[in-house]
Amino acid sequence: MDCIDYRQLPASAGGFSQLFLDYVYNFDAVRQYFTHNFRGNAPYEAMIATAAARPLDRGTLTRVLREQNTVFGGTQPTFDNIALLQKPTTLAVVTGQQVGLFGGPLYTIFKTVTTIKLAERLKAKFPSYDVVPLFWLEGEDHDFLEMNNIALLDHENKPVTIEYLHGETAPERNLGPIGELTFNDALTKTFERLDAALPKTEFTPEIISALKSCYTVGTTFNRAFARWMNFLFADHGLVFLSSNHPDLKRLLSPLFVKEIAEFPKTSQLVIAQSAELEERYHAQVKPKSLNLFMFHKGGRYLIQPREREEDFSLKGTRHFIQRDELLRIAHETPELLSPNVILRPIAQDMLLPTVAYVAGPSEIAYHAQLKPVFEFFGVPHPIIYPRASASFLEERLLHAMEKYGLDILQVMENPDTVATRVSEHISSIKLDDLFANANGTMRTALNEMKYALKEIDPTLIGALENVLAKLDQNMNVLKEKSIAAQKRKNETALRQIEKAANGLLPNGNLQEREVNVLQYINKHSLGLMSRIIGELDVGAFKHQLLALSTR
Repeated sequence: MDCIDYRQLPASAGGFSQLFLDYVYNFDAVRQYFTHNFRGNAPYEAMIATAAARPLDRGTLTRVLREQNTVFGGTQPTFDNIALLQKPTTLAVVTGQQVGLFGGPLYTIFKTVTTIKLAERLKAKFPSYDVVPLFWLEGEDHDFLEMNNIALLDHENKPVTIEYLHGETAPERNLGPIGELTFNDALTKTFERLDAALPKTEFTPEIISALKSCYTVGTTFNRAFARWMNFLFADHGLVFLSSNHPDLKRLLSPLFVKEIAEFPKTSQLVIAQSAELEERYHAQVKPKSLNLFMFHKGGRYLIQPREREEDFSLKGTRHFIQRDELLRIAHETPELLSPNVILRPIAQDMLLPTVAYVAGPSEIAYHAQLKPVFEFFGVPHPIIYPRASASFLEERLLHAMEKYGLDILQVMENPDTVATRVSEHISSIKLDDLFANANGTMRTALNEMKYALKEIDPTLIGALENVLAKLDQNMNVLKEKSIAAQKRKNETALRQIEKAANGLLPNGNLQEREVNVLQYINKHSLGLMSRIIGELDVGAFKHQLLALSTR
């Protein structure tokens, strides 16, 4: 598989932040913001020893995991890994993602592959320990519009949105944790839109049948997402966890109590770290005064302080809570509370024996803000491992690149630049020069005839002049037709390049951030999943290119 250094990707392809680039290629520049380097053996040895020594309630954890993964359609390797988690010598490589419709964008697939393969590598490298891949379902998020849609590509390779609407229109009210939202009859319309957008191939019936077996009316977003991912990653032992479970929330009660009792300490730590970070880079997330939400009357609402520090309200409601009451909730009914983006990683690693977390570029950026927060709560900050990144190069794009002498970085550049390159390639035949040379050659030959004809019969000169005039006229007509033909050829070629580039950079962004995996397995079969798992190099730390052929 060919690769592109992240630093080579043009800004027009979405690009990556300088913080991410330094994290991958110049770790010393960002070392102060992270506890461990993700390269080398020593950081893993240290983190494994730390994670294995932590006292965890593995009994509760594994009981909840068995319960959840039974519902999620886990296979035997998954339950074997859950059983292993009862042992103190079993650790986890963790990743997480919102439970987006039909799996969300491609990067979800790449994060999952990275998690599975990194767990396998660490198990092989440290045989005294077992290492299992674990996927944290971020189903407590209440942003419905971030999870209710996917993008596919139409026949012009332009993105088409397929969405699920719980009602006739996008909801105006807070729907609460989307992971717990159940699909209703509106799902039928979603599948109708999918059927209209997805080209029919020999693989379509099997894929749609599998998808419909996972996404059914009455099923929650969490369950449908996990079952679909289990279908795609069958027999890889992937363990799914939803933290929105009363028994897990009881384990998180000390975290919630400390956040409330010492409010606004967490935010102060993040603000101080962010101020330092912003001297060179950027702050990815903004902390809240209190980094907790509350479930209330079916919604999930941010808990925010009022003018007095002893008094809180739920944002967007008229519900008020005294500090003592909030502490009581954290102690007695912690299932009513939900961590925000700042506390979610802390909650995750309080529950799990995490050795490494597989993160995308944005997650790596916000982990740079969290080191003091991990220290404050006494939770080990795991190794943050960059997920693999890739684009599919389909046959029509490869053919166009070969035909017009383009490389992948040129195609990723500004479309006007590519159009110029293609036009220059096609227009290597200069029509002005071609016709000027032809006209010159024929006029020279006819002028040479003039002297001979004059000797034979001077009256032939008039006929010769008529031939010259008609020749000019006919050559001009031919030239105009040639120019029009060349223009058509240019336009056809430019449309081909534009269409191919649209598939490479839909909406001007990398495929992995825009397009759902259905686009590719529908065209190239479910066997593509095995190829991705087999060929994706999770240690490359470059943008990888996977060539696809329809033959």
